[in-house]
Formats: sequence, structure tokens, C-alpha cells
Amino acid sequence: MYSNSSATLYRSEPLSHRPAGIWWGLIGVAAFSFTVPFTKVAVEGMSPLFIGSGRAILAALLAALALGIMRQRLPRGTQWARLAVIAGGVVVGFPVLTSYALTAVPASHAAVVIALLPAATAIAAVLRGHERPPLLFWVMSGIGATVTVAFAAFTSGGLGSFSWPDVLLLAAVAAGAIGYAEGGLLARELGSWQVISWALVVAAPLMALLTAVALVQQPPAASPVQWAAFAYLGIISMFLGFFAWYRGLAIGPMTRVSQIQLVQPVLTIAWAALLLGEHLTWPTVVGGLAVVLCAGVAVRTRAATREKSRPRTESPSS
Repeated sequence: MYSNSSATLYRSEPLSHRPAGIWWGLIGVAAFSFTVPFTKVAVEGMSPLFIGSGRAILAALLAALALGIMRQRLPRGTQWARLAVIAGGVVVGFPVLTSYALTAVPASHAAVVIALLPAATAIAAVLRGHERPPLLFWVMSGIGATVTVAFAAFTSGGLGSFSWPDVLLLAAVAAGAIGYAEGGLLARELGSWQVISWALVVAAPLMALLTAVALVQQPPAASPVQWAAFAYLGIISMFLGFFAWYRGLAIGPMTRVSQIQLVQPVLTIAWAALLLGEHLTWPTVVGGLAVVLCAGVAVRTRAATREKSRPRTESPSS
């Protein structure tokens, strides 16, 4: 039986094979799709260090409040170390690295590199969670990642030279993939919202120190719109969005749910056009449909393979 208690036994298998994991994952991706554009807005009035660390402090306050109100048990044993890995990936690594990168590149350019996150998450899930998707799944996932990168590169005018922002974004992808995979596994023991909440609490002392340093080095001089973008990053991108995302990964399989992220660059570039005025053309529609199709085929391939391999246990009704 699944429980949100930290006493729940380790589960290496997905909680279910119903489509619920896909829908929860899609909600999480929709929430995350605003992260890059809103980070781009915020860096115009705040330092990247303040954005990356300060939003974690905002989310940690909400997390501590939720854990206290719901009277959650403390994690036990190695769960603390696993929470530190998650915190390093999605609380510290991804936000801080992308914030610094977005001081030098457009939001649509960042979407080019971050488009590799679904494939990286699937690899991390295989290495950490011992999932074994079929060859066709990897083929379709590879095509989907290639289409996503090509689409995002075309709409943003090309990757150009490989510079330090690209290195930061690739490091952010690696950090995010590790945090997603480990978080999806631990969510089967602690619960989805509990995982991100405890990870935020674990990272809070370090992020508080970094926030203080950022305030001394460069006090924010932000407009109300930039503060609103910062609030979204802390409340939704760093906290509430993970409720749905880790729930989807826990239901799994993670290799399948992770491919829902293939639609995130499409949404990100659309929001960049609508909110930031970045150029959007008709190829976005065509590329977006291709990306969604690849994600859909990858998801259905995993489901169809599992259904085909399942033995029949019921006799035909008379």
C-alpha cells in the first residue's frame, strides 16, 4: 500500500501504469514552461544569484509551513542523503545555473539546450531506477529530442558559437535530470509534495547564505512586474509545480513520463513570444506539432509494449 509516511517501504516499481502519470506530468510541465521567460524578466532587475537562491527561500518557507500543518514525519536514514541529491539538482543547480545563463542569452535560446532534459531524465531514470524501456522507445525519444532541438534552434535563429551560457545550461540539464529521477523514486516513499518540501528545507541554510551574499553584492532594483515574475518562480516553479511533476514521475514509468517534457520548449518559446516579444513565426506551429507527436508516440510505445507483454489471467466470459 502506498503511503506518504517516511516509514513507507522502498518501491522500485511505478505506482501505476494508468495514464494518470502522464496527466500529472503534463500539469507539471505546463507550470515549468513559464520558468525560463519569467527568469529572463526577473534578471533585468535582480542578480542571478538572488533569483536562484531567493526563490528557493520563498519556496522553503511555504514547504516548512505545509510540512508543519500536515504533521509529516521526518525522513529517515539514507532518505536524507537522497534529499540532498534532489536539492542539489533542482533547488540549487538548475535554478542558479539557468539564472546566470539567462543574463547572456534569450529565453528561446535557453529552450534549445534545455530541450535535452527529457532525454537526460530518461537516462538518469534507467541508471538509477533500473527501468528497461524497449528499443523503439529510445528511437522515438531520440527523434523527439532531435526534433525539439532543431525546432528550437530554428525558431531562435540557431545555436551559434558554443559559449559559457551553453555550458551553464548543459550543467543545468544534468543537474535537473538527476534531481528529477531521484525525486521520482523518493516520491514513492515520501509522497510527491513531501519530497520537494523536504528538499527545499534541506537546501534552505545554503540558499539563505547565498541570498544574503547576493543582497550585499547587488541589492534588487526590480519593478513590480519583475517581483511578480520572481514570486512565480518561488511559488510555482520551485514549489507547487513539483507537486504534479513528482507525482507523475512516481506513478511512472519515469522514462515514459519524462518525455512529456518534449512539449516544454514549445510552450517556453510561445510564452517568450507572448510575454517578452521574442520573434515567433509559423514554423513554431509546425515544429510544435512534430514535437508533440514524437512525445505522444514515445509514451504510447511504452504503454503498448507493456500491455502486449502482460499475460492473460482471465478466461473469456461466457
